[in-house]
Amino acid sequence: MGRTIEIQAPGGVAEAYLTRPDDAPRPGVLLFVDAIGLRVRIEEMADRIASWGYVVLAPNVFYREGRAAALAPTGDLRVAGERAAFFQGAMHRVAGLTPGLSNPDTAVWIDTLLAHAEAPIGVVGYCMGARLAVRAAALRPDVVLACGGFHGGGLVTDDPESPHRVLPTARAEFVFGHADQDRSMPPEAVAALGETLGSAGLTHTNEIYAGAAHGYTMADSAPYDQDATERHFSALRGLFARAL
Repeated sequence: MGRTIEIQAPGGVAEAYLTRPDDAPRPGVLLFVDAIGLRVRIEEMADRIASWGYVVLAPNVFYREGRAAALAPTGDLRVAGERAAFFQGAMHRVAGLTPGLSNPDTAVWIDTLLAHAEAPIGVVGYCMGARLAVRAAALRPDVVLACGGFHGGGLVTDDPESPHRVLPTARAEFVFGHADQDRSMPPEAVAALGETLGSAGLTHTNEIYAGAAHGYTMADSAPYDQDATERHFSALRGLFARAL
């Protein structure tokens, strides 16, 4: 369904996966990858979302570090030891993608999506991509009317740049499906996120998926949980149907 395009981004040329069901005018969805990056699994998920009637763009947010193929795992991440080894080398990319870099990138991703799709648009992010999705909703509240975040980490922290602090700027409807027993998003952080969403007057769903581990949507990784993944797709499809 899709193809790879190249985008002139603030830090250089970035590749992105663009997929759509047909050539008809349709709302857009910006998909932010997890820490593993742009790969076949992300393309599969983007294709499924596109089949609901959307134009979906999934950029290589780590383009400053290299092409997606060069950054992709070489081992089987369904094996716990290989997954751990991959993340030992990959987490510096995540830490290095600060709001000072990601926000200008996101502005370009949104403009690129709007060149192929109609407003309004939705955003969805996985793992650290959930943080980027929240910031995207705050960055362009005029066009981002739906935001999903699944097994997101670090959405509420003590850092002055914590993603939850930008929520009062957003106007989107939010749906969050948190991983259970997630050290990067413990119950108190989930509760604080809900309080912030409520205080900002934002329509939202903020749930913990019982028994689902961090990374539960990623079929190419050890924590994959089919039931939680299907629950997330149902929640996301409903969100986009309501808001877009």
